[in-house]
Amino acid sequence: MRLIRSYGTVMAGLLILAVFSVLSPDSFFTFDNMINISRQISFLVIIALGATLVMAVGEFDLSVGSMASFGGVIAAQLAVAGYPVLLSLLVPLAAAFLIGFVNGWIVTRFRVLSFITTLAMGTILGGVTFRLTGGATVFENIPESFGYLGQTEWGALPLLSVIMVAMCILFWYIMSQTAFGRKLYAIGGNESAARVAGVHVARNKNMAFALCAMLAALTGILMASRLGSAHPTAGSGLFLSAYAAAFLGMTSFKEGVPNIWGTFVGAAIIGIVANGLTILEVPTFMQDVITGCIVIAAVLMQKIGRTAA
Repeated sequence: MRLIRSYGTVMAGLLILAVFSVLSPDSFFTFDNMINISRQISFLVIIALGATLVMAVGEFDLSVGSMASFGGVIAAQLAVAGYPVLLSLLVPLAAAFLIGFVNGWIVTRFRVLSFITTLAMGTILGGVTFRLTGGATVFENIPESFGYLGQTEWGALPLLSVIMVAMCILFWYIMSQTAFGRKLYAIGGNESAARVAGVHVARNKNMAFALCAMLAALTGILMASRLGSAHPTAGSGLFLSAYAAAFLGMTSFKEGVPNIWGTFVGAAIIGIVANGLTILEVPTFMQDVITGCIVIAAVLMQKIGRTAA
C-alpha cells in the first residue's frame, strides 16, 4: 500500500506505456516517437510547473491559458516589428512577471479568492490579446530567428525538450533545496503557522504567482516559436491539462503534495495517452474522456492506498 501511495501514478504510467507498445509496436514505442512525445509535452510541462508553484501555497491561477496566449502574441508582434529577438522574448516575460505579481498582491492584500482574481485577470488578458491581434493569427513577416527555440534540434534532441528538462531541474532545486521553496510548502501546509514562524506570507505568495505567470508566458512564446505564428487563443487548451498534470503529480512521490517531478510524470502520462490514442486513430472527444478517467483513477488509487494504511 505504501508503494501504491508513493508510486501508483508512475506504475500506471508504465502500464499505459506497455499497453500502447503492444497495441502499436511499429509506431508507438520507437525512438523517433519517444522524442516526438518529449517535444509535445514540453509546453504542458512548463506551464504545469507554474501551476505547481501556486498550488504549493494553496492557491490557483486560472489565468495561465490566457497568459500563454498573451506571451506568444506579444513576442511575435515585437519580432514582426523588427525588435531584436532577445528583446522580443524578454519583454513578455517581464510583463507576465509583473501581471502575476499583481495577481498575488490582490489575493494577499485584499484577501480575494485566487480563482476569482485570476479568472478575472485571464478575461482581461484575453480581451487585450484579442485587441492586439484583431482576432487574427500573427504569422506574416516573422523572422526566421524567432523560430530558433521552438524548431532547433541538437543532434536528435529537440531544444524544446532540453528547455523542459532544464526548467524541471531548476524548479526542483528551487522547491526542494532553497529557503524560498521551503517557505512555499510551509505556507501551503499551514499559512497561520508559517506566519507565526516568521515567514512573510504575502511576499512569497506574490512571488509564486509571478513565477507562475512568467512560466505561462514562456510556454506561449515557445509555442509561437515552434509554430512560427501566434494565435490569440493558443494557450486556452493548456489550462485544464496543466492542472490535471499537477493533480496527477500530487499522487506521485510526495503524497498529496504538489511537487515538480510528480508534475512532470503527470504531464508525461497525459502526453503519452494523447500520442498513443492519436496513433490508434481514436477520436479526439474519446481522448478527452479517457484522459479524464485516468486522472480520476490516479486520485482514487492514491486515496485507496492512504485509507488502507
